[in-house]
Formats: sequence, C-alpha cells, structure tokens
Amino acid sequence: MQEYIVAEQLYKKYIQEHTEQVEMLKKQTATIAWLRFGIFIASVTCFYFLWHSATAILIGVAFAAIGSFLWLLSKAANTKKLQQKTELLIQLNLEELRILQHDFFHRFDGQSFLPNEHAYANDLDIFGKASLYQYMNRCNSEQGQQLFAQQLLHAQTTQQIIQQQEAVKELSTNINWMQAFLALGSANQLTIATQTKINEWIQQPITSVKWSGWKWFINIYSLVTISSLVLHIVDVIPASIFYFSTLLYFLFAMVQSKKAHATYLLLNKVVNEVSTLYEQLNSIENNPFKSHYFTQIQQQLQQASPKKAANEILDLKNILDRFDMRLNVFVFFFLNSFLLWDARQMLALNAWKQKHTNDINNWFLAIASTEVSISIAILHFNQPNFCFPTISPTHFEFKATNLGHPLIQSNKCVSNNFSQNGTGNIALITGSNMGGKSTFLRSVGINSVLALMGAPVCATEFTIANVELMSSMRIADNLAESTSTFYAELKKLQVIIEAVKQQRKVFVLLDEILRGTNSFDRHTGSKALIQQFIKQNAVAIIATHDVELAALENQFPTAMHNYHFDVQVANEELYFDYKLKNGICTSLNASILMKKIGIEMN
Repeated sequence: MQEYIVAEQLYKKYIQEHTEQVEMLKKQTATIAWLRFGIFIASVTCFYFLWHSATAILIGVAFAAIGSFLWLLSKAANTKKLQQKTELLIQLNLEELRILQHDFFHRFDGQSFLPNEHAYANDLDIFGKASLYQYMNRCNSEQGQQLFAQQLLHAQTTQQIIQQQEAVKELSTNINWMQAFLALGSANQLTIATQTKINEWIQQPITSVKWSGWKWFINIYSLVTISSLVLHIVDVIPASIFYFSTLLYFLFAMVQSKKAHATYLLLNKVVNEVSTLYEQLNSIENNPFKSHYFTQIQQQLQQASPKKAANEILDLKNILDRFDMRLNVFVFFFLNSFLLWDARQMLALNAWKQKHTNDINNWFLAIASTEVSISIAILHFNQPNFCFPTISPTHFEFKATNLGHPLIQSNKCVSNNFSQNGTGNIALITGSNMGGKSTFLRSVGINSVLALMGAPVCATEFTIANVELMSSMRIADNLAESTSTFYAELKKLQVIIEAVKQQRKVFVLLDEILRGTNSFDRHTGSKALIQQFIKQNAVAIIATHDVELAALENQFPTAMHNYHFDVQVANEELYFDYKLKNGICTSLNASILMKKIGIEMN
C-alpha cells in the first residue's frame, strides 16, 4: 500500500491541525462567555453607582454595554461557526483514512441510480455495496450525486474527457480548497427538492404587489404611518385617533401579508440551503482556476449579471432572512403595520425573480459539476499510481499496461497487460474456474468507464477509443416478469447484437454466454455469435469455459485471438497466479474442486 503513504500522512496531519484548532476555538468560546458575564456584572455595578448621575451618562453606559454585548454575541456566533466547520474537516479526513484502508462499505452506494436495464452498470459493480460509486463519490448535494451517477452511466465526449482530466489534475494539487468546499456542502446539503421549490416560485406568475406604483406607495405609506407614530408620541395626535389609525394600518397590512403567505410557505425552508449555495458559489468564483473546465464554469456564472452569482444568491438569502422576521409576533405587528414589511420583501423577491429567471439551474449545476470533479480528483490524489488514459481517435484501439481492478486492494490486486486493435477483433479468454477471467473482464470494463468520464485508471498506461461499452456478465431471472435467466440473457444479447448491426462503435464484454442452455446449443450459439461479430466488424472480449471455441482462431487467424488464465496443481491443491497468457487453457480444476467437496470422482 505504498501509494497511500503520502495521502495517509497528509490526512493525519490535517486531523491533528484541525483538532488543535477546535481546542483553541473552544477556549475562545469560553473566554467570550466569561467576558459577556463580566460586561453584565460591570453594567449592573455601573448603574448601581451612577443611578443618580446625569441621564446622558446612563444612556452612554447603556449603549456601551449593549454594544459590547452584541459584539461579543456576534464574535461567539462566528467562533461557533468556525468550530463546526473545522469539526467537519476533521470528519472528512477521518473518512478519507477509512477509505484508504478499503473501509467504505458504509457510504452511500447510489443503488437508487441503477437503471432497470443498462448496457454495463450491473455487470461492473457501478452501484451498490462495494461499488465504484460507493468508493469514489464525494458529492454532498443530491444534484452532484445524480450528475456523478450519470457520468458513470454515459461516456463523455473526447473533449469533455480531456477537459475533465485537466481540471482533476489542477484540483488534486489543492486538497485544502477541495476539503473546504466539501465541508461547506456537508453542513446543509443541497437537495433537488429545494431547487424544485425555487424553480416553482420563479415560474409562478406575479400575483402580489404587481402594480408598478407599489414602490412609491409603500414609501409614502411608511412616511404617513411613522409620522402618525411620532406625532402621537409628542401628544399631537390623541390616543383614540392613533389607535384607530393603527388598527386600519394593521388590517391593511394583514391583507397584503395574506397575499405573500403562499410565497413565504414555498421559500421559508430553503434559507439554509441558499446559504450553502452562496458559500460554494463564492468559493468557486474566487478561486484562481487555470483549467479550461473551471474557467468556463466561472465565465458562465458571471454571464447572469454584472454582479457575481454568489452575490446574487446572497441578495436572495438576505430577502428571505428579512421575510423570516415575520415569525416574531411583536416585530411582525410593527413592521407590517407601519412599514408594510411583507409587501416590501415581495417587491424585492419579484425584482430578483425577474432578473434571474434562467439562472438558478446553472448555479446548481456549477456546484454539482465541481463536486463531481472533486470526487475524481480525490481518487487521483489517493491513488497516485493510477494513470490518466489517452483517448484514441481510432476505432478501435485499446492498450493497457499493468491493468488492475480499482476496487481491489493494491496488495491483493494482480495486474495484466492487454491490447486489442482494429475492428472485427475478438479476444477469447479460456481458463479454469476461479482463474481470473471474470475479474479481468471487469477490470477492463470498470477502467473503461473511468477513462470515459475523465478519471484516472488502475494502470500505468491506458489507451482507449471513445466507445460505447456493452456487457453481458451477471444475469439474473425476474420472477415479477416471469423471465428466466436464459431468456434474460437472450434479451441482453439482443440489445448488443442490434448495436453491432447498426455499426455503432461498441466495445463488448461477454462472460460465459448462453450459460442457461445445454452444452451443445451453448457451443453452437456461441460459435455463431462470434462469427457474426467478426463478420459485422464488432470488437469483443469473451470469457468462456468452452475451450473448443478457441479453434475458431484457425478459421479467423487475424480476427480471433486466444488468451487464457491457468491454474497450477500441487498435492491436489490449486495455485492461481491470475496472469493473462497467450493461447488456449489446458489446465482444468473442476474435478479437483468437486472431489474436495465430497463427490467421488473415478
């Protein structure tokens, strides 16, 4: 596990530094608490001894005490927020240490993103327990988690792959920024529900304070109401008239507040996530990126308005914060009755809505895209021995040196070299049970998925054409649809055959095809399928126990290539080296395994 040493040491260093900072912040919090207590005692003492002093002195002491107390409250809140962020950073680093030790089965596995039918997802352990998604995903937002799943399920364009690789290389040199960004997102995770709520509000027609003269009316109204209050205080307006006027103010304000209530109910629970959106967008916009991928994201964020996207989101947050002041009954009464507070916020919301009708989805997408890149960059940082693949413009080209499976621990992973070039090219892999055929196929497949999303792969050299990956390895029956295993496999093979017929650029991985039928039909069908693949210029790797299929190399010497995994037997014990070799497998182990479980072999 030599490749983990740098990452492991850095994570442990960060944990120590952050732990020390948390202890320091706890001491600061305690100090602030004592200072607040001291200000309270000093204020009471001053009022006791200065009670008969001039009013101006008492007012000065009161303002000084209140000002100091409020400043300390603000300082305590900021300290607490920094402590919480630092504690999140500790958890992030502890989690990375667990993942380095291959302890990641407790993480979100993305099983909900697995389609009912997909070209390769189920075969290659893309989702579910011990899956690639569970191992790689670092996205906090639901949008990021969904986007990461989509990029695992669908290959990117060659240009997108190259740009992602560049972005990942840049990010992986700045672990501090990545972890700070993830910590911001983990405090209040962005959800699709919140994005939907904001979009619903944006799409709703303006029904409240839509009259163009509302802005002037509110200002004149507030001038009248505040003037009446002042005149009442100085005894110009008698109490009866003032109270009656206040009742009218209140009734009018309630009518306007009722109009705003639906909007408030729609938006009142999104403030925390809007704060997260602001902080993460601010982090993206203020980071001096150089890669085209992120400079393009920054440019798209700046197109919305002359102000930065983060500042626009901050404006929305401030409006929603002011809207929340209605929750205090006494504040609600005064602000609405005398200032039409809800109507003011509705005016501000309407203005914000009209300005950003088409921006909100792009802002959430910027966060999601950044989280996906961070997920890939952390893989690159944690696995520095993984290489970035070359995307070949030629169909078909595949070459891998020291190819391993990224989900197998490095001290247990056996690597292999393999290449395949040109169309109408079939690699047939024979071998004994448990020799490594299926693992090799999955290694080819899962690294191809990584390569085609812009991620590093478990190899020292890797070249692949931008292809459509298709596989048939892990077939299960479906009782709900009355589908047998054999029929389920036929359905999957039919999809692959149709793609081949359409001359799509597919790369096919097949493991023990037609396993649900008798040996004669299985051999006949497999032979016919291979011949059809060659005739229609398909590219495939096929693993099988049927060594007789290897004879097709004589019929198609340039299109068919035989490889195998073998087993060594010593004292009726099996020894596997899991190394791919040229030629046909000649060693069998099934009889030894059957004998070991008690079957009497003659």
